[in-house]
Amino acid sequence: MEVATYLYQEEQWDRPFETTLDSQNTLILIFASLEEKKVREELSNIVKLFPLSIIAGASTSGEILDDEVYDDTIVVSIAKFQSTILKNHICKSIGNEASYEDGIDIAKELFHDNLKSIFVLSDGLKTNGSQLTKGIASVVHADVVVSGGLAGDKDRFEKTWIIENGVLQEGIVSAVGFYSDNIHFEVASKGGWDSLGLQRLVTKSKDNVLYELDGKPALEIYKRYLGDKAKELPASGLLFPLELKEKEGEESKVRTVLAVDEENQSITFAGDIPQDSHVTFMKANFDRLVNGAEESAQMLNLSKYQNESLLCIAISCVGRKLVLKSRIDEEIEAVKEVLPQNANLVGFYSYGEISPLASGICSLHNQTMTLTAIWESDA
Repeated sequence: MEVATYLYQEEQWDRPFETTLDSQNTLILIFASLEEKKVREELSNIVKLFPLSIIAGASTSGEILDDEVYDDTIVVSIAKFQSTILKNHICKSIGNEASYEDGIDIAKELFHDNLKSIFVLSDGLKTNGSQLTKGIASVVHADVVVSGGLAGDKDRFEKTWIIENGVLQEGIVSAVGFYSDNIHFEVASKGGWDSLGLQRLVTKSKDNVLYELDGKPALEIYKRYLGDKAKELPASGLLFPLELKEKEGEESKVRTVLAVDEENQSITFAGDIPQDSHVTFMKANFDRLVNGAEESAQMLNLSKYQNESLLCIAISCVGRKLVLKSRIDEEIEAVKEVLPQNANLVGFYSYGEISPLASGICSLHNQTMTLTAIWESDA
């Protein structure tokens, strides 16, 4: 496996592309918050230079490369695999109502012998991420690593897009399957938020729309917690996510706000908020967020890693970026310090992160630092 990374900044690339990496077993990932027109121009050039490669990517709320965070740039990683077969699949015209079926479609299309992992990138505003992952998990075994994220749009929540096979599109899910006996995937995810207030019962919800908490309008209660920041919704909701527990004893998840409905006094989240589950409002803790990123890197099981070329994809939530502000590089630096010295670190800030739970079943997370480490051992 050979890996190269590139940065487009101030209308130029940091170095020429290594076109010898082009092959049917090459995956190119492109993450960008630059204006769409410019991304399309540069994408067109990349497609011409790498006609054989699978090219995927997403709009972002910030790009990650090495130990730094960028805005209004394009970050590219190129991974040429030696003995791993790649296959990509796309779901078009997606929506919240069809996300479960989209997940099933992806899994059925990619689930063949020797499938080791599926990497998913989805539109960040038109997908119910928890239903998408549930659909995938209903088909594939828990030993198939499923990770990825939802595209971002800075803190605007207006439009996100996905790059699928070299084409920039809205409203789609792109997935890549990896098939090999020699490829290794290790995934970890960690948050770092503090609980705020009492645990509340979800008394009315439908899928990812929350209507009532403890029998009262959800938006009314939520605004009470936000105080002056309520007028900045939905963006300010990124600073106050929900901790969700569906059942006692189960692993908790974090949910982030995507939209609010004043008329219905409801809140739409990136993933499901099941009725009769329990939620607790959360708030930021600077040091715990940075420590959470570091713990995520420490959780990666690299016991089988023997100094091969390694690609680590970091997908962190835009809410963390808004909280950490000028300190945002600290969480990336914390990850980089734990990774092997020659690891290639790329990624983006998202509207949702896809990563396995402790059980191995893939799920949607919000407000976490999710890491996917990939390397090939000798054939």
